[in-house]
Amino acid sequence: QVQLVESGGGLVQAGDSLRLSCAASGGTFSNYAMGWFRQAPGKEREFVAAISRSGGNTDYTGSVKGRFTISRDNAKNTVYLQMNSLKFEDTAVYYCAAGFLISSVVWVGAHAYDHWGQGTQVTVSS
Repeated sequence: QVQLVESGGGLVQAGDSLRLSCAASGGTFSNYAMGWFRQAPGKEREFVAAISRSGGNTDYTGSVKGRFTISRDNAKNTVYLQMNSLKFEDTAVYYCAAGFLISSVVWVGAHAYDHWGQGTQVTVSS
């Protein structure tokens, strides 16, 4: 059973940066494409970014392109989300997710992922 633990959230001002980490255990990390999702109060969970098993392919939702960068270190079983130029509207609980052998065709959908972390709160003050 894969377990995911996020860290790195916090309260920042607009324009600041944060780096989220998600440490995986209990499985072969390189078998999983990894995604980041977020959920703001009163809104549905939405796709933020995803990265392929090797790290060679990434994808982002439009609102974060150019500001966020997803990366992974398979030797450390960890995926990261570097968030720069944060905006008030980035405020949400951020979740990492692991999808066994999933491809970029499906990875924007939350239903494609097998395992989820507990989430970490990111609050951006305007």
